[in-house]
Amino acid sequence: MGDVIATAPSPGEPDGVLAKVTQVLGRKGEHGTEVTMAPAALNSVLGADKADGKVRVDPSAMKVEPLVKGVRLSWAKRGRPRVGPHGAKLPLGSLRLDVGTSVATAKGAPASAAASASGFVQLAPEIEFSYNGSGARDKSGKGSADADAVPGGAYIGLSGDWASQWELKGQAAAATEPGKPLRMPFAKLHADPVIQVGPVPVVVNLDLTCYLAVEADGRISVDIRQDLKGDFRVGGSYSWSKGWTSVSRSDMTSTPVRATVAAAGRTKATLGAEASVGLYGMAGVSADIAPYLRGEAHASATAGTDGRASASAEWKAFGGLDLSGSLNAQLTVFGTPLFRKSIPLGALHREWKLSQGKLSTNTG
Repeated sequence: MGDVIATAPSPGEPDGVLAKVTQVLGRKGEHGTEVTMAPAALNSVLGADKADGKVRVDPSAMKVEPLVKGVRLSWAKRGRPRVGPHGAKLPLGSLRLDVGTSVATAKGAPASAAASASGFVQLAPEIEFSYNGSGARDKSGKGSADADAVPGGAYIGLSGDWASQWELKGQAAAATEPGKPLRMPFAKLHADPVIQVGPVPVVVNLDLTCYLAVEADGRISVDIRQDLKGDFRVGGSYSWSKGWTSVSRSDMTSTPVRATVAAAGRTKATLGAEASVGLYGMAGVSADIAPYLRGEAHASATAGTDGRASASAEWKAFGGLDLSGSLNAQLTVFGTPLFRKSIPLGALHREWKLSQGKLSTNTG
């Protein structure tokens, strides 16, 4: 009674186990004892220990579930053969997903305006975890050596290198409300890296859903392509004096490859990844890493009774990045208080101009 069990992933418990024995029911067969358990907190097993580490997720150990046809997987790992059509080109430790799909085209649009989106997402994800039990305090805020005391500090998050290249072509139409794009997940990825803290296996669960999202009015025809490279870091940081706070940072640079826009209207395409990082099957940090392409065009025409007329058009193409997410109530697995069910991550929004053009004519 009262023992805390912490185990690495196993066939019966793929997310690992962190639980306290609440009742011993007795022998179960020749080699086991049956017990009932309840969720436990990390501070009950880590106590006054310290841990501070970063673990690169093994791309070959990630379970990948394609959700649409045509998804291709490549990865490269040190000491192992490179796998997939782009494996030989990837940096070690990276995983790449290529996808190409058609997108709904505006009703009545010519065949030449058929819409499509294609490209790839390349990731080298790293799990960050830290725990500081040496500054543990009891509920009143006084220093304490009690194993159940609130730790002095903790951190859990996801970081890594990111590269993507994608293209949006044609006259796309997505019949959605403004600000609610048509979302098309194309692959799910899962990994359970283990960070060993003394004898305790800390199991970190990583879930990634790669998706394509399109928001378009069906009037504008585009041919936009861009390269994006950089890194990102999202997570939750705890200290006794400040409680849980969010970490949200990205340093990405874009290179426009091609950008042309015809007609008037708007369109936007995102090739991103939703991430969830948790401990022992309990989600702690969720984030949406969403690089996008956006095009818009405006046109006007005037005519007078004297026979004079004029027309003008202006178009612009943009690249951008949205980074958002939240810290979830399950962060109490650290043994720390979380006063709200969810704390939003500080949203990050950046946008840059890829290209623009303007045309005007006068007659009469």
